[in-house]
Amino acid sequence: MTSPLATEAAPFGRVLTAMVTPFTREGELDLDAAQKVATYLVDHGNDGLVISGTTGESPTTTVEEDGRLLVAVLEAVGDRATVVAGVGTNDTRHSVALAQQAKKAGAHGTLVVTPYYSKPPQSGILSHFTQVARAGDDLPVMLYDIPGRSGVKIADETYLAMADDPQIVAMKDAVGDLSRGSWLMNETGLKIYSGDDPLNLPWLAMGASGIVSVVAHAASRQYADMVAAVDAGDLPTARAIHHQLLPAVSAMMNHTQGAITAKAAMQLLGVLEHRTMRDPLPDATDDEVAIVRDGLMASGLLES
Repeated sequence: MTSPLATEAAPFGRVLTAMVTPFTREGELDLDAAQKVATYLVDHGNDGLVISGTTGESPTTTVEEDGRLLVAVLEAVGDRATVVAGVGTNDTRHSVALAQQAKKAGAHGTLVVTPYYSKPPQSGILSHFTQVARAGDDLPVMLYDIPGRSGVKIADETYLAMADDPQIVAMKDAVGDLSRGSWLMNETGLKIYSGDDPLNLPWLAMGASGIVSVVAHAASRQYADMVAAVDAGDLPTARAIHHQLLPAVSAMMNHTQGAITAKAAMQLLGVLEHRTMRDPLPDATDDEVAIVRDGLMASGLLES
């Protein structure tokens, strides 16, 4: 299936949310709630979604659950938004199975994180990415470089080795090195997506194709407006939006894990009935919900 919004400049869209995975109060996958969240996000400014990523609590979901979630989200919004399936794990065979499942289900692309915990050498990382890409047949791939979680950064030489791979078209950057990112865009042709909400505006100003955001659960429209302002060369407006969102970004990214605060935000906005997580991630405490509420209100995203 081809993405309804893919372009050469932005193969996965411009504003993507790393979507939470809703569970019932008993901890089971809640597909009705997932479709509600996906529809809300697209209605409010997203032209893409990443599911079964870190914010989707993918370490706790099974291959079967990932498949059902993907089908449900595609059914809800697949004709209006790019739906990217997170298939990255620290087990290449597991990721290959997820990529094959994503292709069969009709995903528009895959997100493949650097294998975490194992800390493989660069040759192993390159082999992993290549095998998973091939398993997805012709699906475009977004790499995810996040050494703070994976324990290892993708080396420049590894990016260069993948530069001519027609499937590996983009990377989600959570390294935070703007200079390096500019070099990568120039030398490899890879499209960069900001994977760090505090740096969304700097990345866009540097020529990033878009964002993959946690805070966009609550600020999709504002981020879409920021992207439009940068495209129009209106940096004062883009900066004003950036400044407006600072309290929300701080509240959602600086106090506990992002999936926890994202579900709290969805509950505060009336999209989710509750904020149930799967262990080892605990539900947001009342104090953490209050922090998120205050941040959203200060950013004009939630009424008192």
